[in-house]
Amino acid sequence: MANGLDDVMAAETVLSDVDGFGGRLTIRGHSLPELAGRWHYPQVVRLLLDGFFDDLSGDAELAQAIGRARVDVFERLQPVFLTLAALDIYGGMRAGMALLPDGATLTDALRLIAAPAVLTPALLRAKRGDGPVAPDGHADHAADMLRMLGGKAVSPDLARALDTYLVTVCDHGLNASTFATRVVASTQAGLTSAILAGLGALKGPLHGGAPGPVIEMLDAIAASGDAAGWLRGEIARGERIMGFGHRIYRVRDPRADVLKAVVRQLAARKGPSSGKMGSRLAFAEAVEQAALEVLRVAKPQRSIQTNVEFYTALLLEAAGFPKEAFSNVFAAGRVAGWIAHAREQQTTGRLIRPQSRYVGPVPDLVA
Repeated sequence: MANGLDDVMAAETVLSDVDGFGGRLTIRGHSLPELAGRWHYPQVVRLLLDGFFDDLSGDAELAQAIGRARVDVFERLQPVFLTLAALDIYGGMRAGMALLPDGATLTDALRLIAAPAVLTPALLRAKRGDGPVAPDGHADHAADMLRMLGGKAVSPDLARALDTYLVTVCDHGLNASTFATRVVASTQAGLTSAILAGLGALKGPLHGGAPGPVIEMLDAIAASGDAAGWLRGEIARGERIMGFGHRIYRVRDPRADVLKAVVRQLAARKGPSSGKMGSRLAFAEAVEQAALEVLRVAKPQRSIQTNVEFYTALLLEAAGFPKEAFSNVFAAGRVAGWIAHAREQQTTGRLIRPQSRYVGPVPDLVA
């Protein structure tokens, strides 16, 4: 038996490979640095879904289809936006996606891919008393998400930064939410049911819930004025240092380097917010170095490095998302990987059904 299924090979996949010792992420034969910043999110969606839908079109056609899916989701769910906004921002998105048809077609898949990008801005606006902004079906996916959030077009570099983030988090091996998705998909349930399982797993604080707390950590350290002292205090109390450490990586998370470069590019741009962004980045980099040193001394037997969540927090903050919506934006990128894994699992025709070892009381045997 393997607690937590550590090192258990539970599936064969063509989708992604996580090399925890080499610090490399491969997505369908492409390295992460090759994809991030060079491919747009709809292109990566096509890469992931290739072979799982007979009617999958080329890059340009698929980008247009995703745009139409955003319009479709908006029209279907606009009547319940205010009702969904009564929930927390993640719960509202999840409840909205649960209302979508539970089919297995490409149209169903693209609707699910579009949904977080539509629901997250609409629900955030509803919570602050603003009406929703309808999607532009002809716009770039990431740019349209930001336009729906702020009510106006954003700069190309900010849209590209969010697009790179969505690409960076699109898939990552057999993590908890992806495994949950595959388990439900193995029953031959519809795609919506499978994706809701992934969304449920993502809500837990041990998987995907740390980017928001990274912001809280940075603010607390800034208030303390002593990064190393604050970090040592957290470790002494048995608390996690947010944005550091990973279940698989024994070296630096390659996604952290990709996103750090994106944040640096945003900080270097000229504009009214560039000075604030530069100061925020400089402070975060100082905290990162302090944390790595404190962790090295406190836990010399382990290699605890920066993970994807640290610079995710800075990027999404710069894009205008509040920290309570960070998991929503993560889901907006990861949903493509979930769908690809669901379809891959369904093509095997095999139900995932592991065994458990009973360790409870045994009834008395009658002689």
